[in-house]
Amino acid sequence: MTDADITTATADWHAWQESWDRQQEWYLPDREERFRIMLDMVEALVGTAPRVLDLACGTGSITARLLARFPDATSTGVDLDPALLAIAEGTFAGDERVRLVTADLKDPDWPTELPYDSYDAVLTATALHWLYREPLADLYGRVAGLVRAGGVFMNADHMIDETTPRINAAERAQRHARMDQAKRDGILDWAEWWQLAAKDPVLAGPTARRYDIYGEHADGDMPSARWHARVLREKGFGEARPVWCSPSDTLLLAVK
Repeated sequence: MTDADITTATADWHAWQESWDRQQEWYLPDREERFRIMLDMVEALVGTAPRVLDLACGTGSITARLLARFPDATSTGVDLDPALLAIAEGTFAGDERVRLVTADLKDPDWPTELPYDSYDAVLTATALHWLYREPLADLYGRVAGLVRAGGVFMNADHMIDETTPRINAAERAQRHARMDQAKRDGILDWAEWWQLAAKDPVLAGPTARRYDIYGEHADGDMPSARWHARVLREKGFGEARPVWCSPSDTLLLAVK
């Protein structure tokens, strides 16, 4: 099924998931590799039946890969986006391993909405750059309170090292040239994907609500991996460092 066909298959959640993946891969061609490493480290540090918090879960991309690899895992997905949560709800309907929670991560009381007080692993990807440094540091403190002793937190996201401007400029130019070519080949970008969602009979309402919440796109920061590691240690994690990176993206792991 192509992206254009989705408008005629309004309840085909698998098709929406595939379309979301393709749109995200336009920005992140190494997306599946970082998910693989993320789950490798989950297995190495907390085993193959973890209780996971999928933080800012979106459509449930991490949860889907977690359960495919570790059938005995359980996942709590938390997000505020009504449209992406609608896709997640449709995807995991009837799966008792998955709980979905609507909550605002900027609200200091959001952990009270969760079904559990602690988790083996808290995982997130391409989401927390929507926050500025101060609320992100506050969020890290709350995450530290949710991760059990010996548990892990992983954040895969854009983490920009401002001390390397020439490298950054070259990487950005090369990445955008590749993205431009993919766009000419018909890949949907962020704005076009949301335009498609807004036309869908099932997702139109949730999409309108998400624009009331976020607008076109939320603003935030992309501090360096060193910043993330330092703040996570300050907030209660014993160790923190990158375990994978691409030219534009970093997977940072912290152990409680």
